[in-house]
Amino acid sequence: MPARRIMLDVLKGKTVFPPPLWMMRQAGRYLPEYRETRRRAGSFLDLCYDPDLAVEVTLQPIERFGFDASIVFSDILVVPHALGRDVRFEEGRGPLLTPISVAEIAVLGSEMFHVNLEPVYETLRRLRVKLPDETTLIGFCGAPWTVATYMIAGHGTPDQAPARLFAYREPEAFRRLLKVLADHSASYLIRQIEAGADVVQIFDSWSGVLDDASFEQFCIEPVAEIVRQVRTVYPDVPIIGFPKGAGARYQGYREKTGVTGLGIDWTVPLEAARALQRQGAVQGNLDPLRLVAGGQALADGVGAILRSLGNGPLIFNLGHGITPETLVAHVEAMVKQVRSAAR
Repeated sequence: MPARRIMLDVLKGKTVFPPPLWMMRQAGRYLPEYRETRRRAGSFLDLCYDPDLAVEVTLQPIERFGFDASIVFSDILVVPHALGRDVRFEEGRGPLLTPISVAEIAVLGSEMFHVNLEPVYETLRRLRVKLPDETTLIGFCGAPWTVATYMIAGHGTPDQAPARLFAYREPEAFRRLLKVLADHSASYLIRQIEAGADVVQIFDSWSGVLDDASFEQFCIEPVAEIVRQVRTVYPDVPIIGFPKGAGARYQGYREKTGVTGLGIDWTVPLEAARALQRQGAVQGNLDPLRLVAGGQALADGVGAILRSLGNGPLIFNLGHGITPETLVAHVEAMVKQVRSAAR
């Protein structure tokens, strides 16, 4: 009998208590073993594209904490990189790209797209063999809007004003950019599922900066297209959408995109999260800084989520990625509290 992957049960709408647990960015700089592997890799992209090292860092948090899910080590910007755009990561500055022009958008595409991403697929194939049978394997991509913001500005910005202005001034070019990203991202997720992913997640880290009309056009419509294309090939594979900062738009996002599970950030009130949970699984939503603080602040945050959301389909997670300054002991305390929780 194959081992039960409880995260998949939750994504089918079942209540499991204690809930399955994993963390966004769980393979990262807060772990000393990750920092050592990262040093050996050279550049961040070299780490993403080296299956030996990518498998190593993906497994590190599983071996240390026994999380219920493992997310392949990669980055949302491998998609523009695979499309032929230059992407580099500089310490202290984050990702840097050459801003894309209207003329470049018109010819954007690459016959080498999947060839360039073969190392990610190989990492997934190896992970499915090496992971414990009960561990859910997650593949992912960035949502077109969020990826486009970096392609247009060339770097992260506080409110993504460059991308918003570009979208208003060059609507046709921007629509084409979103379409190219949606089509290639869907194909990327399909290949990740072929390689062994049980679940895929779409990260829209910058959805919270948009007005109503832009949210509909730039966030919902491209993600709905990705979901449609993936479901055409893999109708039963769960898809988690995470539109960080969506606020009151979370419910409409779920209904209109058709995602299976809904990742919610830490600003979502637990009462609102319970209402969202009535439509299906929610994932979240501990403030990452409670994990940094530890102690009573951490215990209170974990307890509140378990009390409010533990009677429905819940995947316990942070409301965004873990931060590098987080102490390993605090993660251990969170895992212990969740795993030992009683109704």
